Order: sequence, then structure tokens, then C-alpha cells
Amino acid sequence: MKQDVKTIVDNLTSKYGTRNPYELCDYTNTIYQICDIGDVLGCYLLIKRQKCIMLNQKIIGTPMEKFILSHELGHSQLHRKNDCYFYGSTLFSKLKEENEANTFAAELLIPDSIIYENPGMTKSQIARLAGYDEKIMEFKVLRKK
Repeated sequence: MKQDVKTIVDNLTSKYGTRNPYELCDYTNTIYQICDIGDVLGCYLLIKRQKCIMLNQKIIGTPMEKFILSHELGHSQLHRKNDCYFYGSTLFSKLKEENEANTFAAELLIPDSIIYENPGMTKSQIARLAGYDEKIMEFKVLRKK
């Protein structure tokens, strides 16, 4: 399924010409709202056939902001009918849907080119270069050139 997720991300970014998750929400008619949702960092809901993402206001301006939005956008594209919530432990979840959403986010935010252009770098170095936690690199799928 990881390869399929990569294809979905590639098709989406090719169609709309952006990797910005906020812009992709707009293009895919996915409403996003920033609000106080307690311990939940983000969530995806389908309300009367409208795709909705809520982001916790405490993550805005942090390195996790775009990752969590991308993760929830992944749910909107991959698991449209399932309500999904992102807690701090979601990054380490064994659930298939959460791993797929993490893969979607990693594929969206870390293009293959950043890896190909820096062949001697470790996963940790590439993650820092891209501005994300090393754990996110575990979800990256690399296609051969």
C-alpha cells in the first residue's frame, strides 16, 4: 500500500502543482479550521459529505503543523469516510490507516529530489534539511530513478 500512497501523492501534486498542504486542502475542497481541541493535535471528519480538518491551535507555528495537516489531508484522500484523530502517539501507531496517513504526509512534504540531490546524507540529516523529525523519514518510500 505504501507504493499506492506514493502514487496518490504524486498524482495530487502533479495535478495541482503544489506540495503545500494548505493549498491542497483548498484545491480538494477540504475545509480546515484552527481551534482548541484539547489533547488532540489534529483530526479529520466527514460532516454531511464535507471533508473537514481541525488543527489544534497549539501546533500552529511549530515544525509539526504542516506534518499534521498533511497527515489529516492523507486521511481525507485515503480514508474519506472514517473520522480520524491525531494524538502524540499517532506517529508510532500500528494501525494501517495511521501508517498510510503518515506515509502520505512524508511523501507530500519530503520530495524524492531532496534525497537524490544529497546522496551522502543520512536519514536524520535529510529530515533536518527538510525541516522535519527523523521519525517522519521512516514513512518515506523512495523510487529508483
